[in-house]
Amino acid sequence: MNAESVALNKLGDIEAQRASSGKAHRPININHYATKKSAAQSMLDVALLMANSSQLKTVLYVGPHYRFYIPLIVLLSLSITLQVIVGLLLVFIVKYDLNDMRKQAKLNRMNNVATVFVFFTVLINIFITALGFEGHAVRSLASPEMLIPEPHLPPLPTDLNMTGSI
Repeated sequence: MNAESVALNKLGDIEAQRASSGKAHRPININHYATKKSAAQSMLDVALLMANSSQLKTVLYVGPHYRFYIPLIVLLSLSITLQVIVGLLLVFIVKYDLNDMRKQAKLNRMNNVATVFVFFTVLINIFITALGFEGHAVRSLASPEMLIPEPHLPPLPTDLNMTGSI
């Protein structure tokens, strides 16, 4: 390798990289990268949406006896709403071509809005976690009419060799 090819490599010249390594480096397809990023973000959004839905179901099951009932209902509803909006924004972001210069400003604004909404969703979920309750609190706060009774089974025989006939 001579000094000229090293200098070109430092500058990132594609031809110099091909000559020195023998491999052709392809440029990054921005649309493909953005689509993969949005798909991954959407999967995480769906996982958080499912977790929040489950928490909302639990809070509604326990009822207004829990001291943070109203704040949790409000925070969970707000978090779910923001997640749905972020999901819709991601669908629209993936739909557009990033290489179209006319759409880049709009896509940039949509991406910024989605990022801000994700940030607020994380903050809200921190408060949800702080106000949440343990599993034993759910059982102790549930009203008696909501509890499922334990089945009453007859005691097992002490002599296991009995066949039932006497």
